Amino acid sequence: MYNPFSLEGKTILVTGAGGGIGRATAIACSQMGATVIGTDINNEALGETLSLLNNVGGVCHQQIVADLCKQEAIDELVASIPNIDGLVCCAGISKILPIQFLNEDDFNKIMNINAFASMYLTQKMYKKKKINKGGSIVFVESISGVKMVSMGGVMYAVSKNALDAFMRNAALEFAARNIRSNSVNPSRVNTNLIKNSSYSEEDVEKDMKTYPLKRYAEPEEIANSIVFLLSDASSYVTGHALIVDGGKTLM
Repeated sequence: MYNPFSLEGKTILVTGAGGGIGRATAIACSQMGATVIGTDINNEALGETLSLLNNVGGVCHQQIVADLCKQEAIDELVASIPNIDGLVCCAGISKILPIQFLNEDDFNKIMNINAFASMYLTQKMYKKKKINKGGSIVFVESISGVKMVSMGGVMYAVSKNALDAFMRNAALEFAARNIRSNSVNPSRVNTNLIKNSSYSEEDVEKDMKTYPLKRYAEPEEIANSIVFLLSDASSYVTGHALIVDGGKTLM
């Protein structure tokens, strides 16, 4: 039976696959029939993801430990993998810091991980023709900065805005090879970025009440949106920032 959402026969590279949205995306892609190549800086976390993938089905999966903030690591990754049909850039960090306390070290770290690593990886994958024609690139961005702002979230917002601009330019330039570029823009998601933040449990409960759906997203819900953008079901969608926010931007 024809299923436009299927990823059977496709090879998908997922960055930040050691946890959170990246892990959920790797699992969802595997469940939809894809061969998944997962990369992350954390070897132990990446191994846990691979074990979960192997429990899903019989497709051969691959894990590559890499620090994508280093150009040589990106070069080695690009050289070591086969051609792919989909690239999902999930790696990201956050730190709450008001503008008056901004510093070069924190800002550079967030920009490197959240934006530049994905940009350079995408550039080199395209330049080396490692993304097949008809392929799809999905960047995990955020409603933060793109659609709304929050106190102390300037570094994260700027990094995601930069990635959004890159996504749209890639959609325009890569169309010549029929390679699509889109993004998924979540609101808050129940990942370690939330659990390890400075917000108290009371703050989180209060914030959830500002959402029409009265809760944060689960990683799997974001992963399902990513699968859509990777699949043939979205074959005429490019340069689009898909909002997945439980109605937060309506408020």
